[in-house]
Amino acid sequence: MATTAQWISGARPRTLPAAVAPVLVGTGAALGLGARHPGRALTALAVSLALQVGVNYANDYSDGVRGTDDDRVGPFRLTGSGAARPEAVRRAAFACFAVAALAGLGLVAASGTWWLLAVGAAAILAAWYYTGGRRPYGYLGLGEVFVFVFFGLVAVLGTTYTQALRIDLPAVAGAVGVGLLACGILVANNLRDVPTDAAAGKLTLAVRLGVGGTRRLYVALVVGAFLAVALTAVRQPPALLALAAAVLAVPPVRTVTGGATGRELLPVLRDTGRLELVYALLLGAGLTV
Repeated sequence: MATTAQWISGARPRTLPAAVAPVLVGTGAALGLGARHPGRALTALAVSLALQVGVNYANDYSDGVRGTDDDRVGPFRLTGSGAARPEAVRRAAFACFAVAALAGLGLVAASGTWWLLAVGAAAILAAWYYTGGRRPYGYLGLGEVFVFVFFGLVAVLGTTYTQALRIDLPAVAGAVGVGLLACGILVANNLRDVPTDAAAGKLTLAVRLGVGGTRRLYVALVVGAFLAVALTAVRQPPALLALAAAVLAVPPVRTVTGGATGRELLPVLRDTGRLELVYALLLGAGLTV
């Protein structure tokens, strides 16, 4: 049986900023619109965190049973390492999805936005079929689309809408910025795994673009996130506070553009997650003014 520490490691804590960041920005946008619902904000956070951990366990299970994780240089995997039985990892993923669904139901009931149930169901299905099912779209280079849509647009705007019952330009621009940095986390992860993913037939966007193209994509995503701040500031000038997070972008960008490979890229995942979290905290604060 896997230890508690191994289960925590398998949940990939370094990716959790991608779940917290959209709730910070979405709640900041809602406060800027005059809505104050801390209970709904916390419920949205529960949905986002449960979905993120569920995606991570589902990815661990699906890649493990396919053999994609047999030769890895990245973080610990429960299934691929043999520390946990595949069925146990799959149950853990479904349990997280169930928590996300129940929290989402509570959020929808509290806000009266029942049509969002369909969006929530789509998010859970997309989370599973990212690497699960017969034709996982993550193996076709479409993982970044899922991350941008569900951990950017849907998570930020859903958080805002369930509190304020409307959205505005700053919320949309903030959602774009958060989505781009969330994609940056995935791109950093996939850049590290290009050799092993290519050998396993996992055609991620990084494999399709090649190492050089993926390095340029990572830089473009980071730059795009800060351009989104400028767009947000058109209507909400205090959002420019988020530009201060640019100092945290220097180390990961330098590592990626400096030709790092394999284990040398491991700190980029951590640093990009930290960048997204601080970016979201500052942007959310700017949007509340």
